[in-house]
Amino acid sequence: MRVTKQEHACLIIEASGKTLVIDPGSFTTALVGLSNVVAIVITHEHADHWTDDQLDRILDRNPDAVIFAPAGVAAAAPSYDITVVNGGDSTQVEPFDLRFFGEKHAVIHGSIPVVDNVGVLINDTLYYPGDSFTVPEGVVVDTLAVPVGAPWMKIGEAIDYVLEVKPRRSFPTHEMVLSTAGKSMGNARIQWATEQNGGEFFPLEPGNSIDL
Repeated sequence: MRVTKQEHACLIIEASGKTLVIDPGSFTTALVGLSNVVAIVITHEHADHWTDDQLDRILDRNPDAVIFAPAGVAAAAPSYDITVVNGGDSTQVEPFDLRFFGEKHAVIHGSIPVVDNVGVLINDTLYYPGDSFTVPEGVVVDTLAVPVGAPWMKIGEAIDYVLEVKPRRSFPTHEMVLSTAGKSMGNARIQWATEQNGGEFFPLEPGNSIDL
C-alpha cells in the first residue's frame, strides 16, 4: 500500500491498482487526473478537508467512487451521495478495509461549534485522525498521520498523542497553516515523540510517498 501526501490534510492511498482519497480540501492543489478511485473519506465538514470543486474533479473521472463521511458532512453536502459513518463502524471497498473511530472535532474555541469528525484506520495499518486526537482503542497502530499545526491544537498535544499511540512509523499532516520554520519545529517534536517508543518519523512533503 502506497501513501502519497498532498498539501495539508489530503492523502492519496493506492493498493492493487485502486485508489482511496482522504480529505480533498481547499488547501490542497486541485486533484486533477486521478483514476481508479474507489472511495473518498471525508473526516469532517470544514472546507480545508473537502470542497465541491475537489469532489467534482474526482467524481467526474470516477463516478462510482463511494464517499464515506460523518453526518455533519452529509448535511453540509446534500447534493452528494454520502454514506454516513460513525465511530465503531467498519466497511470494505476492495482493496481497502476501513474502520472508523471517534465522534467530534477537537475544540477550537467555545464560540465555534464542535462538528462531527471521524478518524479512519486503513487496512489495519494507517491511522488518520482527522482534526482530533482520538486514540483508536484496541488497535496497534503501524503508521500514524499526525496533525502538526492547527487553530485547535498546540504542539504539546501532538507530542502527547504520539507518545500515547506509540506508532511504529509517523508522518506529519495538517501543516499548511504553518511557516517553514514552524513546520520544521513541529516535525522535530513529532520525530522525538515517535522515537521514544522505537518508531521512525518520515518528514513527508507534498508529493512524497511512503510504502506501507
